[in-house]
Amino acid sequence: MSKQPVSRRQFLNYTLTGVGGFMAAGMLMPMVRFAIDPVLAHGGKGEYHTTKQKVDELSTKPTRVDFSYEQKDAWYTSEVTQTAWVYKNEKGEIVALSPVCKHLGCTVDWEGSGHKSQFYCPCHGGLYEKSGKNVPGTPPTRPLDRYQTKVKDGFLQLGKPEPQDIA
Repeated sequence: MSKQPVSRRQFLNYTLTGVGGFMAAGMLMPMVRFAIDPVLAHGGKGEYHTTKQKVDELSTKPTRVDFSYEQKDAWYTSEVTQTAWVYKNEKGEIVALSPVCKHLGCTVDWEGSGHKSQFYCPCHGGLYEKSGKNVPGTPPTRPLDRYQTKVKDGFLQLGKPEPQDIA
């Protein structure tokens, strides 16, 4: 095996290529990390928030339940307050509906403006049945979103609201 000596030109070429590659990696790494971190970050999927509502106090009449939790966006932490209409159905299951109207995002009210046993949206007269299904012939085109529910130590916990399909 014969070793060939490295010329000055080759040495400088190797050195500059190595230093340039190191510098390029140093510049690209933050950009790659910025693009990949959100994908790898632990999300709030399946996260439940405890309310002050005791489950044994729920009835078949929808009750407005307000709940708050801390939300962290990058370095900023804020307190978020949300609302749900909660009741027990005929089977004794807990139903929690989002109060956000599917027409223009206004807040619906239970039995508002004299509409018995219905959710009413005051913005454009939208109506929903107790189950959250939109009443045909009124502005909303989809049912109210439904919160995931859990019970912990006798208190209601609510997850994220999800669209519901009511046939």
